[in-house]
Amino acid sequence: MENHKIYLDNAATTKILESAYHAMLPYFGEYFANPGGLHKMASDNRRAIAGARKTIADAIGATEREIYFTSGGTEADNWAIKGIADTAPANRKHIITTSIEHKAVMHTCEYLQRYRGFSVTYLPVCPQGTVNTEDLRRAITPQTALISVMFANNETGVLQPIKEIGEIAREHDIIFHTDGVQALGYVPIDVSELNIDMLSISSHKIYGPKGIGVLYVKDGIPIAPLLHGGNQERNRRAGTENVPGIIGFATALETVRKDMEEEARRLFTLTQLAIEGMLAMPLCRLNGDKIKRLPHIFNVSFENVDPEILQMLLDKQGIVVAGGAACTSGTDQVSHVLLAMGLDERQARGAIRISLGRYNTENHIKTLLAKLPPILEKLRNT
Repeated sequence: MENHKIYLDNAATTKILESAYHAMLPYFGEYFANPGGLHKMASDNRRAIAGARKTIADAIGATEREIYFTSGGTEADNWAIKGIADTAPANRKHIITTSIEHKAVMHTCEYLQRYRGFSVTYLPVCPQGTVNTEDLRRAITPQTALISVMFANNETGVLQPIKEIGEIAREHDIIFHTDGVQALGYVPIDVSELNIDMLSISSHKIYGPKGIGVLYVKDGIPIAPLLHGGNQERNRRAGTENVPGIIGFATALETVRKDMEEEARRLFTLTQLAIEGMLAMPLCRLNGDKIKRLPHIFNVSFENVDPEILQMLLDKQGIVVAGGAACTSGTDQVSHVLLAMGLDERQARGAIRISLGRYNTENHIKTLLAKLPPILEKLRNT
């Protein structure tokens, strides 16, 4: 990281907090036992997992028995959608989602369409990136079993009207799932207040370890297991528990919750400074709503600029940004999110995502704004 002094790709992953790192260490060594055993070492680890489960449940307004540990957000999304598909009545094989979902949701829905006979409605979004709830109402049929709409977009940071969507789902007795991976730790999430039946969250977006996530499943939701094997997670998610990961996740979440509102205000101020500075540059546009978004993520397009070369030149200056979602980096795919928002292919190809975190400062933003203009001029003149 010596050459990467300004890291602005926190939506892809975050640097682990020292508190989380140190909390995990004993569970790689002294407390290494499998929690499924009958001996004291195992029961000690079960108690540690129970404490972490309560910490995470309290953070989202749930109960401990509604928290299920997974390997991350992708597994949680897959399980939520396939698990409901497996228990849905034969006459309810319709899913509603959006055209801007994370690939973990989109590809799972495509799988159910191709191999399981489900029909899927992909709701459009407006140019600012939000779903119209009237479009959702019109899409509902007697066959609809599930609505899955992400809490906030991973490329633009735009927030969706989650509470209203949850209310509509409840009115029609339809299960509502939301991918909250990017939102956790940056905006308040209360599953009861927001009418959420299932919520996917992940540790490594909030300064915890990679490889651990959670699916919240409201009591009474009839979800089938995705993985079969042992009786872990109350017979719903087989596999030996990732004890260090679970402890690290809970510790990181507990830490970020303590100053979440203050940190969100700080990050929003910094991103506004960055946005205003970039919009003052020639041929730059903001992709997504300027206000209704997460405090730390925004997306801009620079006309007549190759974003991959722009990223590389910034990287040489010690500034790390992204061309879009980390799951599509290294591919030639145009962002499906930006195309769904009405950008043409040229505009979508010229986009970069900037995402701030706890370790970023105002000086980082000022450095970015100073380095960008000569790089843009160079790229447009070659």
